[in-house]
Amino acid sequence: MNAPLRRVAISVLVLFTLLIVNINYIQVVRSDALRDDSRNKRVLAEEYSRERGSIIVAGDPIALSEPTDGRLQYQRVYPQGPLYAPVTGYYSVVYGATGIEQAENSLLAGTDDRLIVRRISDLFTGRDPSGGDVVLTLDPAVQQAAMEGLQGQVGAVVALDPSTGAILGLASTPTYDPNSMASHDQVAVRETAELLGMARPDPRTNQAISERYSPGSVFKVIVSAAALENGYTPESVVPAPQTLTLPGTSTTLRNFGDSACSASGEQRLIDALTISCNTAFAQLGIDLGEDEVRGMAEAFGMDGDRFEMPLRVERSTVGGIENDAQLGISSIGQQDVQMTPMQAAMVAAAIANGGTLMKPYLVDQLLAPDLTVIDETDPEEFAEPISENTADQLTEMMTSVVANGSGRAARINGVQVAGKTGTAENEGPDHNWFIGFAPAGESQIAVAVFVRNGGGTGGDVSAPIARQVIQAYLDGQGEG
Repeated sequence: MNAPLRRVAISVLVLFTLLIVNINYIQVVRSDALRDDSRNKRVLAEEYSRERGSIIVAGDPIALSEPTDGRLQYQRVYPQGPLYAPVTGYYSVVYGATGIEQAENSLLAGTDDRLIVRRISDLFTGRDPSGGDVVLTLDPAVQQAAMEGLQGQVGAVVALDPSTGAILGLASTPTYDPNSMASHDQVAVRETAELLGMARPDPRTNQAISERYSPGSVFKVIVSAAALENGYTPESVVPAPQTLTLPGTSTTLRNFGDSACSASGEQRLIDALTISCNTAFAQLGIDLGEDEVRGMAEAFGMDGDRFEMPLRVERSTVGGIENDAQLGISSIGQQDVQMTPMQAAMVAAAIANGGTLMKPYLVDQLLAPDLTVIDETDPEEFAEPISENTADQLTEMMTSVVANGSGRAARINGVQVAGKTGTAENEGPDHNWFIGFAPAGESQIAVAVFVRNGGGTGGDVSAPIARQVIQAYLDGQGEG
C-alpha cells in the first residue's frame, strides 16, 4: 500500500473510531440527560402515548391527563389553571415542562426507577402504562386567599407551616393559564408563549422563588435577632435620633415621613421595631458590626446555596458592605440587600418555631399508579439561627408591631398576630412587604407578602393580604 492510500485508510479508521466513541458516549453517558431534556420531542411524543399522573392538592387534581382522539393520545388539563400555575407550571409538547411538571416529570411520566416493578407488570399483563401522582402540601384556602389578595399587582405570597416547613401557599402574580401552553395546537402554543414573553414581567416567572428584591424594614427583624443574641433585650434603650449622619459621609438618614422616633432621641428596642425607626436600626447595625449583622442573615439562610423544594429557590443576599455608612443602610434592608419572598417567609417561620428553621417542602407524597405511597417527605431541619429565648423575645416585639405599630392592618379579632412591615425604596414606586405568623406563641402559619412597586407602605398594602391569608388558614382549622 502506497503512502497516500495508507493515510486515507488511517484517516477513515480514525473517523470510524470517533463515530463509534461518539455513539457510545451518546447512548451510555448522555442517555439520561437526553431523555430528560424537555426539548426532546421524541420522548415527549412517547410520553403522550400513556396517561400522565396527576398533581393533587387536598384530594383534588390540579393537573391531570384526559384521553383524546388525536395523534397525541392524552391532553394535559389544569382545572384551576391560573390559581395554581405558579406551582404546576405547564407540560407542553412544544416547550417541554416547567414547575412541578418538570421537577417531578419522571414520576408523572411513569419512567421513574421506583416504578420499575409496575412497568414490568404492565409489560406482562398488557395493561396500559401510566404515571404516578404527586401530592402537594398546599392548602386550597390559603392559595385562593393569596392569589385574590395579589390580584392586579405584581407580587408573591409564601405561607409555611413553621413546625414542619410544609408550604401551605405559593402565589405569584401576574399569573397565566397553563392550559394555553398545554394545547396540542403548536401554532397557538407558540403564539401564547410569544405574548407571555412580551409581558413585563413574564407571568411564567415565579415571583415567590425566582426573583429577589430589597426587603426594606423586614430586614430589621434580622438586625433585632443579632442584637438579642448579643445581650440586648426588648427593653434595651438604643439611640433613635430624628436624623442620622452616616459615618464618613455628609449623607443624612431620615425616618419615614421625616418623623421623630422619640422626643428624647432614644427608645427601647421593642418600640424601635414597633414603629420601624430607621435611624435606630441603622445605628444599631453599625454598633453591632458587619460580622454580626451578616452572620445572622446567613444563619437564616441568606448568602447560602440555592436550594430546591423541589422547585429551585433563588439565593437571597446581604450584598457588599464596604464601610459603616453602607452597613447602616444595609441594616434597614436597603443598599444591596436582596431577598426572595420565600426567604422572608423562612425568617418568620424560624421565629415562630422557637428559633428552628425547617426546610421548606412542596411535595408531601409520591404515589404509584395504584395509589400506594412510594415516597413521603419527612420534615427536615434547615438551620437553628437563634435561641428559643431570642425567638420568644422577637415574638413579643413583632406582636407589638401588629398590636400597636406599623402592622395594625394585619390584626385579627381573637388571634394574636406577630409581624413586621417593610417599605423598600427602588427606582420606581416603593416595594411593600409584610412577614408574620399566628397565633403568636403557638404558631400554625407563617407568611410573607410582597407587592412590587405597590407605592404605599408595607402596613397598608401587604399587611391586609397577610391578614386574609392567615384568616383563611385558621378558619379551615376551626379557629379565628
